Amino acid sequence: MPIVRVLKAAARVAGLRRQDVAAARMRIERHGLATVGRRRRRPGGRILAYHTVGQPEWGVNDVSPEMFRRHIELATSLGYRFVSPQELALTGGSPQDLAITFDDGMKSVFTHAAPILREYALPYAFFPVTEWTDQKVDWIADKVMTWDEVGELLEEGAEVGSHSATHPDFGKIGRAQMTDELQASRQMMQARLGFSPKTFAIPLGQSMNWTPVADAEARTAGYEVVYAQAEETRPPETIARTFVTRFDEDRIFKALLKGKFDSWEEWY
Repeated sequence: MPIVRVLKAAARVAGLRRQDVAAARMRIERHGLATVGRRRRRPGGRILAYHTVGQPEWGVNDVSPEMFRRHIELATSLGYRFVSPQELALTGGSPQDLAITFDDGMKSVFTHAAPILREYALPYAFFPVTEWTDQKVDWIADKVMTWDEVGELLEEGAEVGSHSATHPDFGKIGRAQMTDELQASRQMMQARLGFSPKTFAIPLGQSMNWTPVADAEARTAGYEVVYAQAEETRPPETIARTFVTRFDEDRIFKALLKGKFDSWEEWY
């Protein structure tokens, strides 16, 4: 076997091992914090950050349709009510308010999540990566929603915002690339959907993935609301969201609602 192929194979194995280690650590951390974590009292509502619903290739970011349905029913049984993300972003809401969001614009939001949300008549928002949706990235072309599907959910009342043009780490790119990512995404949505979004979800979503320069560029580009994927550790001037994982069965999800993961950040 040529040395280049050997090196590529080794790199793939190393990458899988790193993902497995990260997932195992995340599972341990979430079970541990569910047991010993401190409950946080909050004045307002909580916005949940999902990614996919029934796309296992999305790893720790994916929840099964059964788990997603269970989250809705469990929260409702505990006295929570679901409101739109926009309502919580603008008003803060009450402690018993929950909102649902999805990052990336993946196909399962259309095929699995939307029918469940439709069944319960629940509002939600999602944030496509525009070059993925525009079929410009081959490896993901069959995994994301089409513009027609995005438009269909928009017509049904879903909130749609931006998740950038290509999903870069805004903590590692320069100002010029930030500007391109932020403006190109709005322009693409204007061309494909007929409107320029005013909401933006930070790719990767953690404190290290967003800088004051990025925030300033987002406001200049026309975004009025910027969602993070962290609670207490989020960047300044962003709206908190609580990351939901594939490990969040009943006990973990209840701990999540109590704020036991509010000072925790995803890591990779």
